[in-house]
Amino acid sequence: MMAISTNIFTNIDEFKGRLNCDKNFDIVYRTLTICNRTCALFFVDGFAKDGVMSRIITSFYAIKDENQLKDAHTFSKAAVPYGEVAILHDPDAIITAILSGQSALFVDGFDQAVLIDARTYPQRSTSEPDKDKVFRGSRDGFVETLVLNTALIRRRIRTPDLCVQHISVGSDSKTDIAICYIDGRVDTKLLEKVTNKLKEAKVTALTMNQESVSELLIRKKWYNPFPKFKFTERPDTTAAQLLEGDIAIVVDNSPSVLIVPSTIFHIMEEANDYYFPPLTGTYLRLTRMVIMILTLLLTPTWILLTQFPEVLPNWLSFILITDEIKVPLLLQLLILEIAIDGMKLASLNTPNTLTTSLSIIGAIIVGDYAVQSGWFNSQALLYTAFVTLANYSQPGFELGYALKFMRIFLLIMTGAFNIWGYSIGLVLIFIMLVANKTMSGRCYLYPLIPFDWKVLKRHIFRAQLDSENN
Repeated sequence: MMAISTNIFTNIDEFKGRLNCDKNFDIVYRTLTICNRTCALFFVDGFAKDGVMSRIITSFYAIKDENQLKDAHTFSKAAVPYGEVAILHDPDAIITAILSGQSALFVDGFDQAVLIDARTYPQRSTSEPDKDKVFRGSRDGFVETLVLNTALIRRRIRTPDLCVQHISVGSDSKTDIAICYIDGRVDTKLLEKVTNKLKEAKVTALTMNQESVSELLIRKKWYNPFPKFKFTERPDTTAAQLLEGDIAIVVDNSPSVLIVPSTIFHIMEEANDYYFPPLTGTYLRLTRMVIMILTLLLTPTWILLTQFPEVLPNWLSFILITDEIKVPLLLQLLILEIAIDGMKLASLNTPNTLTTSLSIIGAIIVGDYAVQSGWFNSQALLYTAFVTLANYSQPGFELGYALKFMRIFLLIMTGAFNIWGYSIGLVLIFIMLVANKTMSGRCYLYPLIPFDWKVLKRHIFRAQLDSENN
């Protein structure tokens, strides 16, 4: 079918067949009579607002002036009592619109369809995200509905310079994506690069939502786990990044928004830094940076120091193990690294009613019996527990796991080659960070490399609002 027919019965038969109405109970069509003209309305049950559609259909039956049915444009302006109305003549675009939740009205004599966007999607409440929590500030968060997510951003940035560009990706899924940016502040070359990559993407579906989008934008190297995107479920964080000239990519069916470009300093920042006075915000930020370094270096450094007890000063002698070591320390730490993730997966899949009791049992078994059995030494458990908890000081899971992988790599290098392995491991991790590039082509460690004190100062110290604006 190349075009919409002016014969209503031809259109009904064609779209009933293409939408498989006889096989899909939720794709509904009904015929109407408006001013002695036969019409057909196609929509998906569950997407159409029942109350709105009922009033629209009632208004159609009340039309008495045949001049309002002169053509599709006249009809849409004079007879459709709704704000979001469009005219389409491409059958493929009409089918996509129907399956996206819009209602398509075909009128006998019209070679176009009238699209009424009276859709609504099932959604949860805009509650505070579980991961991106704050001590003080907004308690709303993104949900799985694209339009509501963009509205939460619009609520915070009320300027016509805020642009929300729509793109559909996936030959089968036709997933809606919104590219948000502020005109005049955004890097136009980066914006063009992001837009072109998404428009030219040859995929059938975005099966993993925002992760699929990230893999379309950047071809990742498997050996470099450091994230190149900042993921957030907070509208206030997204608005702040947009005001700084970044790009936010909102994907339908996902509560996470991708921010580009993102360096490691962007990924480490969180909303708590800005909901407190500059002194407190700076303290929180510096604490997070110090903990990140300790997360990476604590256990490898401990392994290294235990290999050379003779060089330890007296005030550090407490880190030495006085108990009998039945399992090599390196193997203990590696087993614990894997065991911790096993416990995370078990907790994730445990019913809520059993989570507390099983967590207590797990803590008793690991913390007490594991030491008594001789498998683990108490200090190995202590340091592993610290780095595990410290991982959650980072706003993003991706950065936490990147640090975990680098810590395991450094542990193996240190255990195998002593001080040389420790040194070479640190150098390789540094090279991996420096070689990593953001979507804009900048170094992952910018503004540290290349060094830019003015920008670096803003990432380290929380300045007052008037200073940032200047």
